[in-house]
Amino acid sequence: MTAYDQLSRKFKRLHALQEAAGILSWDMSTVMPSGGAEARTEQLATLDVVCHETLTDPAMDELFDRASAEATGLSDWAQANLTEMRRRWLHATALESDLVEALSKACKRCEMIWREARPKSDFAAVLPAMTEVLNLTRQAAAAKSEKLGCSLYDALLDEYEPGGSSARIDTVFADLADFLPGFLDDVLARQGQQTATLPLAGPFPRAQQEALGRRLMAAVGFDFDHGRLDVSLHPFCGGVPDDVRITTRYDEDDFMTALMGVLHETGHAMYERGLPQDWRLQPVGEARGMAMHESQSLMVEMQACRSAEFVSFLAPLAREAFGGSGPAWEADNLLRHYNAVKPDFIRVDADEVTYPAHVILRYRLEKALIAGEMELEALPDEWNRGIKGLLGIAPPEDRLGCLQDIHWYDGAWGYFPTYTLGAMTAAQLFAAAKRARPEIPAALGRGDFAPLMGWLREHVHAQASSAGFETILERASGEALNPEIFKAHLKARYLS
Repeated sequence: MTAYDQLSRKFKRLHALQEAAGILSWDMSTVMPSGGAEARTEQLATLDVVCHETLTDPAMDELFDRASAEATGLSDWAQANLTEMRRRWLHATALESDLVEALSKACKRCEMIWREARPKSDFAAVLPAMTEVLNLTRQAAAAKSEKLGCSLYDALLDEYEPGGSSARIDTVFADLADFLPGFLDDVLARQGQQTATLPLAGPFPRAQQEALGRRLMAAVGFDFDHGRLDVSLHPFCGGVPDDVRITTRYDEDDFMTALMGVLHETGHAMYERGLPQDWRLQPVGEARGMAMHESQSLMVEMQACRSAEFVSFLAPLAREAFGGSGPAWEADNLLRHYNAVKPDFIRVDADEVTYPAHVILRYRLEKALIAGEMELEALPDEWNRGIKGLLGIAPPEDRLGCLQDIHWYDGAWGYFPTYTLGAMTAAQLFAAAKRARPEIPAALGRGDFAPLMGWLREHVHAQASSAGFETILERASGEALNPEIFKAHLKARYLS
């Protein structure tokens, strides 16, 4: 057995353990009774340590040296797999097992406290646990930055966006921050001149919302034999490629938010299901970072399902589901609802125009916290000041501000910029898909996602991690990430 074969076997076992941890985490967020929190924290921490010890086995060093010497005989995919193995190994060997265990436990405990603190808008309650998470995260970032030869923040970013650069993000986000305020003013002025949006009278029972959501998931291509839909405090997509778990949350006064949340997570699920079967349980067979993952969810939610064509398909289904009638339930009014722009406090409910401001704020805050340029106690005030500067609004309570997202409380530092990078990527890929397959818009008007998903399967999903983000994007769209395409999309949808 070659060194590469031995590494492949080790990573296959490692991946299976990580998948098990993923299912346990899904269970913790959906159906686990609160009394199971300490036991589940111990289980997940143990799995994290076992995975870490597998990666940091002293024998791995020699295996990588031997595999590198043999690499010329490997296929392109196997060589890419070896590169991904090495990247994960470097991340792991930067940390001691004690730190891995401490960070895992701290994150799980903090998350459970956050679940209680968020509805009460009680930042003080979660502050001690969050302080521990941040301190341990800084320690991990310092160790990884030394190992990887990059900044503290980039060491964290690399876990979610391999090869990502905060310097590049700074430039892109600064440009967006300059563009958005004036553009937002123009959009709001135009909306004020348009036909008034008619309200949709509720309530909208959860059962009917779920049934409609499932119907649209099936239209997109979701396979219920390999996945399920549940409810959680914060919507997410988890599980594994052969058992994808997505969640949403329902509001019986507003069916539209949950429905688009379901479609967003379905986009994530379709990416996971489309990853190549031949490379399951290998690093190269996984999604190419979270920017590409977010592009797939936003491709479905924003690019496809908020299009005029798709809403014409949705309108009669919504009328049927909720017994609606009259002009308010016509497609043009639903489209005005779905493409309405209004600065608001909650990121996951934000419209396409104001959403980047939410991400830019979080990115700036987490960079400052990791760098030690800001104290955690100042987070609520800095949050409110930042969102006021970007969107002109300030949340009246922390539930609508710094407590709204799960990410920092469960240890996902360095994740947030991938949301807006994903939005830009989605616009670029959707434009390329329509050039290649002009029938896509008309098909969406029939609820037929096959042309779009077929193109994505070939150019994105099937590529997995066989190349870097920029390479996959350039091959698919003809150019590297170009923020101007995203701006052009926004102008066409909201000003034309």
